[in-house]
Amino acid sequence: MLDLHMNAFSDNEPPILICADLQIEYLTEGRSHVISDAEAIMSRCLELMTFWRDRLWPVVHLKRIAQAAWFNPASNLTNWITELKPKPGELAFEHPLPSAYSSARFAEYMSNIRNLRCVALGFSLDETILSTVVEGFHRSHRYQVASDAVACRRGMGDALSYKQAVIRVIGNFAGIEESAGLIGASGGVLLSTDGRLLQ
Repeated sequence: MLDLHMNAFSDNEPPILICADLQIEYLTEGRSHVISDAEAIMSRCLELMTFWRDRLWPVVHLKRIAQAAWFNPASNLTNWITELKPKPGELAFEHPLPSAYSSARFAEYMSNIRNLRCVALGFSLDETILSTVVEGFHRSHRYQVASDAVACRRGMGDALSYKQAVIRVIGNFAGIEESAGLIGASGGVLLSTDGRLLQ
């Protein structure tokens, strides 16, 4: 696990909320990317998004647009989930590969922010979130993953064990914390320079 010098966010330096692939595809039965516990995950995502929006902190949305083998761009399945879609003024980036950095616009946006710290939530934990966090790590971008506001596709075998294994891998490159811990009893988010929650 990472062990870097710790530094809390100041009021002038709020973390960016990265909302990954909150698309209809993940809710559609019969699709290979369907999420088993989608309702619970969506509820926590909405709670965190509301927290960020109430404070006018930056919220960024990612949308996976890939080859037809993954998503059919002509289908409405790539559309946002209505309750979680971007609001006016929030940035949205389409990425063709698993990492959000495959969007040139996203990579440029992130490279222009000083002391970059992000909190990631959403679907495709084992694809978009994992690959984005790893690539961000190599760019010195600090991420925190909301462990109870992320999900993997159903896949094969024990979904919970698989999710926990993916989160353990991500923990080598980012901080891991539940949404309640991120929000905090006082309503303030304190993260270290490596994205970990400061107690």
